Amino acid sequence: MSKELKGTKTRKEKEVRKMGSIYKRGDVYWIKYYRGGKPYRESANSSKETDAKRLLKLREGAIAEGKFTGFKVERIRFEELADDLLADYKMNGRKSLDRAQLSVKHLSMYFKDYWVINIRTDLVKKYIVVRNEEGASNATISRELSALKRMFSPPTGRHPS
Repeated sequence: MSKELKGTKTRKEKEVRKMGSIYKRGDVYWIKYYRGGKPYRESANSSKETDAKRLLKLREGAIAEGKFTGFKVERIRFEELADDLLADYKMNGRKSLDRAQLSVKHLSMYFKDYWVINIRTDLVKKYIVVRNEEGASNATISRELSALKRMFSPPTGRHPS
């Protein structure tokens, strides 16, 4: 093999790029991956390399599918969304502020201390059952779920930049 070919890679080798890596800090494994050229580092919270590999594959898959949202989304609590909704209603002078406050009060009794990422369809269905058992009308539950839906909606056009 000539010297000039020794350090070069074939086209196929260049196409197969590694998106991330795994490394160890102390007894805990960490992963590093890239999205849009920006590096992200995250603890696997495990001393097992297989757990870190699994997390890295999960993150790389989410990036490839365009579903990676970053870390901030995973750290938002229900209370933050509820506060944002009520602040939006106050800022825009909505007449339905009282109704929104009542909806948030009922939703907070059930979803308080939940991470937003963990509020899924099955949990919402359980909420509906609980509210029905409490004697709330279907219209009331529907209004509360509309408030919940609005909390999860992006604020396009509602907030000044």
